[in-house]
Formats: sequence, structure tokens, C-alpha cells
Amino acid sequence: MTLKILLVNPWIYDFAAFNLWSRPLGLLHVAEYLSSFDTKLSLIDCTDSFETNKYGAGRFRAEIVEKPSILKCIPRFYKRYGICLNDFANKLKGFTPVDIVLMTCIMSYWYPGIQKTVEIIRDILGNVPVILGGIYSTLFHEHSSKNSGADFIYKGTLDNSLYSTLNTFGFKLQKKREPIPYYKLNLYENYPFAPILTSQGCPFHCSYCASGSLHNNYQKRPIDSVLEEIRELYNLGIRDYSFYDDALLFDSEIHLKPLLRGIIKARLNVRFHTPNGLHARFIDEESALLMKAAHLQTIRLSLETVNDERQKKIGDKVTNEDLENAVMSLKKQGYTKKEIGVYLMYGLPGQELEEIKSGIRFLKSLDVSIHLTEFSPIKGTKCWDALVQSGCIDDNLDPLLTNNTVFSYIYSAYDPKDVEKMKLDVKEYNHSL
Repeated sequence: MTLKILLVNPWIYDFAAFNLWSRPLGLLHVAEYLSSFDTKLSLIDCTDSFETNKYGAGRFRAEIVEKPSILKCIPRFYKRYGICLNDFANKLKGFTPVDIVLMTCIMSYWYPGIQKTVEIIRDILGNVPVILGGIYSTLFHEHSSKNSGADFIYKGTLDNSLYSTLNTFGFKLQKKREPIPYYKLNLYENYPFAPILTSQGCPFHCSYCASGSLHNNYQKRPIDSVLEEIRELYNLGIRDYSFYDDALLFDSEIHLKPLLRGIIKARLNVRFHTPNGLHARFIDEESALLMKAAHLQTIRLSLETVNDERQKKIGDKVTNEDLENAVMSLKKQGYTKKEIGVYLMYGLPGQELEEIKSGIRFLKSLDVSIHLTEFSPIKGTKCWDALVQSGCIDDNLDPLLTNNTVFSYIYSAYDPKDVEKMKLDVKEYNHSL
């Protein structure tokens, strides 16, 4: 019997959100895995409502909602980002009957979106089994078990244990074919952009990043496989692509550079974007040349801080000199200060505001756009453990308080007025570019 499976990506509940080429790629890979069995797959992406700009990314539809009591002290509007509630309910009714629902959650502090989604699913579909996977269920397994409303919490990355999980609910999957790529399953009505993942995991172990907790090892995909995926997506009319890799430039001599040469050779009229941030240390004149020729349009580099000691402490993956050399190589190939953006983090444990201001001055001297990012602790990282050991946070901290906006406001020693002044300065500088 054909198993009818509904995949759901819930709403974002946050103080701010922007669709920077974001798709629930993990959930889409689940769809690919399940497509090899006797299944009928449907998808509701509650975040699939945004106004696209010329590169496919864009601003989410949003509506103000009541803040959870624990967030009442935050002087900002709390919003639900994505489709309206009625649209979700109508989509659910349109897909009935359903045998089982599989859900994901990317950011742990977005779990109110899961709760609302499960509430509506229960109201319309009754007691249909709900399985929750993703980053929240993996890092906050106990919390998600108690608070999500799902029937089963799937921990870890996709493997054959999903087959066993479905069996526990009495569903016997029957193999029928080879897996079908998600973009051939007609899960979305339109594709303004496509995510591209050329590797999984990360070879680095930065103190603030949970990649090592989410992936057991670092693996590269075969270059021919990536090129074939890009060609197939291109034939579907997609022109904007976002690299999702944590370490896209690592081992670039045998990975990214050959991939870029293949893209150049294919003569595709495309644009690539790197919202995750590139390792500046690995950008040389040849890679910059290939990036420009292959139409990497949006370049984001990771610096985090200009403080030498902190750079070594949090990961030792970049120095100020590395960044200067990378920017110089990129500009030689024609990249402009508007196309080159650098992530600068604030709110790191023990980080003074003057350190961030020094970073801003440094990036202004390089004539690049500045992207301030607020530190938020992630369970399972060295930063999390250090904060717990120092007594700053409890190991059972509600994930809502790990929201970057919330954590910076409550736990940093910064004066909010000073932070807003600093952010306004950066905004005005970027606007001048």
C-alpha cells in the first residue's frame, strides 16, 4: 500500500528574519530518501511566502504575535514569518488523508513555530503520527521531547534509522526505485533559487559552532554529481544558487576550483551566493579569478573578530592579514565593495564593545560591506560549555533565550543604546556603498 507522507517546514517565530536563500534542505533530502519507496510525498513549507529581490532572496511575509512570557522584557515586536494560518489549514485539508507527518526545525529558538504547527495538525488531521527531526530535535532532544508535541523525536542526520522509525509506527516501506532528486518531486510550485551543498560537515572546530555535533565527519560530494545537479536545476529555469557548505573553500585545489572550472566550461547564465561565509585564508588570486568567471555574485567572508587572541581561541581559521589578502585578491578580479561582505560578531563571552568598534574601523579601511552578527550560544559547543561552567547560563536553558537578539540583550554587558548607535553607524556606512 502506498504510504502518504506529508513533510512540513514550520513557521519562523522571531524578532527578525529575512529569507537569505533559505530552504529546508535537510527535509528535502528526507523527501529524496523516501522517494525510493512506495510513497506519495507532499510538502508544506510554512516559510514559503516572501517577496523576492533580483537574486531570488527576499523579505518574509510577517505578522506580529504575542511574545512568550520569558521574552516579555525584549523591547521589540515578536513575529510569525511565513504563510498565514488559514493558508496552512487549507493546504492541510487539501492533502488529506495523510498517514504520517515528518517535520523539521532549523533554529532551536523557533520551536514555538513547531508547537503552533502541531496544534493545527492535531485539529485537522487528528492523531496522525508526527515525527520531528532537525537541529532542534538533535541538540535539544529532551526539551523537544517534552515541548514540541510530536510523537517521536528523531535525533541526528538522515540514515536508515528513519526506515526503522517508520516501522515502529507500523509502516512497512517497500523499495520501488532509485531516489529521485527533490527538485523533480514537484514539492514547490516555483523555485526562485536553489540550495547547493557540495560537502557535509566541517573540518574545523570553532568554539561557537555546532557543526561537529550535527555531523560525525566531513565528506565532499563528487564534483560530477554537483555539476549534474546544477545543470538539471538550470534546465528547470533556476538562475540563482546558494552554497550551503560550512567549509566551501577547504581543499579547494581538489574540490572547489575543479567545480568552478566545470561551471565556467558549461557556460551557464547563473549567479551563485555564499551566505554562510567563506574562509578568507583559502582565497588566493586563482580562486578569486575562478569565482568571478563562474559568476559567484554575493561574496560573504567570515572574520568574527579583529582580536588576535580571540581569533585563535574561537577557531584559529582566519587572521586580519588573511582577510586583507582575500579582499585584495577579490578586488583585483573586479569585485566591488558592495559585493564583498564580511561577518563581524559581537556578544562573544568576554568581548568588550571597543573590540567590535575596532573591527568596524578595520573593515571600513578595507572598503567592504559590514555584516554585524549577534553571538548566540549553541548547545554542544565549547562556548556553551564555558558559559555553563562560568555560571552565566544553565545547561537546561530554554532555547528561546539562545535567540541571538535575546541573548545579546539579556546576557551581554553592553548598553543597548550603545549597540543601537553602533548598528546605525554600520547601516549608514553600508548604505553609502
